Amino acid sequence: MRVHLDCFPCFLRQSVIALRLGTRDTALQEKVLKAVLHEVEQSDTSRPPAYTTTFIHRKIRQLLQRDPFQEIKSEYNQIALALYPFLKKMVQESSDPLWTASRLAVAGNVIDFGIFTSVDIEGTVKRSLHSPFAVDDYHAFKDTLSDTKEVLYLLDNAGEIVFDRILIETMVAHGKRVLAVVKGSPVLNDCTKADAIEAGLAEVCEVIDNGSDAVGTILEWTSVDFQRKYAQMRFILSKGQGNFETVLDPKKTIVYLFQSKCEVVSRELGLSLGSMILKRS
Repeated sequence: MRVHLDCFPCFLRQSVIALRLGTRDTALQEKVLKAVLHEVEQSDTSRPPAYTTTFIHRKIRQLLQRDPFQEIKSEYNQIALALYPFLKKMVQESSDPLWTASRLAVAGNVIDFGIFTSVDIEGTVKRSLHSPFAVDDYHAFKDTLSDTKEVLYLLDNAGEIVFDRILIETMVAHGKRVLAVVKGSPVLNDCTKADAIEAGLAEVCEVIDNGSDAVGTILEWTSVDFQRKYAQMRFILSKGQGNFETVLDPKKTIVYLFQSKCEVVSRELGLSLGSMILKRS
């Protein structure tokens, strides 16, 4: 992945979403957006879009002096938790709980307020369970998991983390040790430790932060402690489009779970916008 021409208007659209969440002060919105233009101008087009997006949202938080996504993250953690009993029962009653849980995890990836201003969670859940995935390496995922004792799970968004919790609970029930990874500090509506606690995930498995505020997982920007743990793990579940853009390691088996939410990523994959993907590296 690298920055394409179509990424530039998307950078600005994402910035406007963040600013409208972060303040009602239109003069401040204008001031911050103009400052963001400098970050966009400095984009390194040889790198994934996640790099530029990281710089943009650092600038937004710095000038707003707050995290614009804080309230909506907690709101959608609670919305997802209200759905948890229904989703959990669905997995427990499934003939293949891992299949159902993995599909629900991909469905949860629709909760992304860095890109969308509204989401249809229930409709996306139905689509994930009753429509074919554009890329479906489920059997390869299941086979790999059966030969694996430990899983490094790179989380993505708040709200979505409740769906991840169900998949993690399913893997733990199969005797797997899961190490769940959140961001070291806020960026977009990505999960932090506070979200893991609110979503109940911290009671299910060990949760660590990667020491970074980068979009996705940009390894050289993460903490030494995280890099050490990453080096020890051989199997990675990579959640979300940002991690798909940034996590590539031929020495590890990686399974990507996400929805293709932009035209650039969709074109790179040769898929239609909104495709659901469970892809083994």
